[in-house]
Amino acid sequence: MNELASGAIAMASLIIALFFLRFWRTSGDRFFLYFALSFLVQAIHRVYAALPTMSGHEDAPLHYLIRLLAYLLILWAVLDKNWPRRKSPAEAHPKESQ
Repeated sequence: MNELASGAIAMASLIIALFFLRFWRTSGDRFFLYFALSFLVQAIHRVYAALPTMSGHEDAPLHYLIRLLAYLLILWAVLDKNWPRRKSPAEAHPKESQ
């Protein structure tokens, strides 16, 4: 039963990653790209954790590091989106219209 739930979560994470990739392609906003990468990492982790020969114990440090990477991607996306940007010289001093 645990493998079934892991497979369903992995599939859902992959579908969410594909939605964010589509949003990134249409908007060009890096925010969606970081979220897509985060959910892709989570999907790959779920598949890796479900494999009996590869994963070892669920409380192994590697599992926490992979999850930390996914959450840090989300945190970076939020910080990058809200960080003030420098204006280009053309935006900082627009020409006055007559």
